[in-house]
Amino acid sequence: MPDSDTGFMREALAEGRAAGHSGEVPIGAVAVLNGEIVGRGQNRVLRDLDPTAHAEIVALRDAARTLGNYRLVDCELFVTLEPCAMCAGAMIHARLKRLAYGARDPKTGAAGSVLEVLNHPRLNHQMEVTAAVLEEECGELLREFFRQRRTEPVRPE
Repeated sequence: MPDSDTGFMREALAEGRAAGHSGEVPIGAVAVLNGEIVGRGQNRVLRDLDPTAHAEIVALRDAARTLGNYRLVDCELFVTLEPCAMCAGAMIHARLKRLAYGARDPKTGAAGSVLEVLNHPRLNHQMEVTAAVLEEECGELLREFFRQRRTEPVRPE
């Protein structure tokens, strides 16, 4: 079992790789409580036909089921890409203790890159945020996925 930020991010990367192998954008997440993984998630929007099935949401749902509580007060979430506004809002509602993410998202990042949803001064919940954990490895997973997608031949329907 991992015991460090990089170890838990490697677990999130494994989830991201699995999502990519399934044709999803390769983003992964793990929820951690007291050094133990209690939830896992990977992008499932295509497989589940669900626009809310981002890796973070899937991991939060899994952790809530595992712990029997939708409040994840002492949990940390490790995700390979900076969360979007929807996922950041879910983290606030879950009352996460901490978020650690890998690559920054200059298009939809809601932990400071585009928006500051997490830790907005008017919100009633604040959490610790650690950015750039294995940033290069997380970013490369996404870059390689989209590079490959651009070079694949278009299949007629």
